[in-house]
Amino acid sequence: MMYMINQNSGERLGMDPLASEKVAIDRKIFFLDLKENQRGRFLKITEDVGGRRDTIMLPAEAFRDFAEAFARLVEFERKLG
Repeated sequence: MMYMINQNSGERLGMDPLASEKVAIDRKIFFLDLKENQRGRFLKITEDVGGRRDTIMLPAEAFRDFAEAFARLVEFERKLG
């Protein structure tokens, strides 16, 4: 498993992320990019499996609900043993 963080400061060009994380597990790579556009901030989550990419966008307003649901699932899975 690999974790990386990149935080850009100062002026951003185009749609460069505000911050990024990369998680590599087996043959999958997950990219988490915090971005901003005219409608607000959002998290772009991309899964790359052998060059095939799938992406979802999560608006900043949903971060807390998403994180809480994720935490509940992590805890449930941990209890399964």
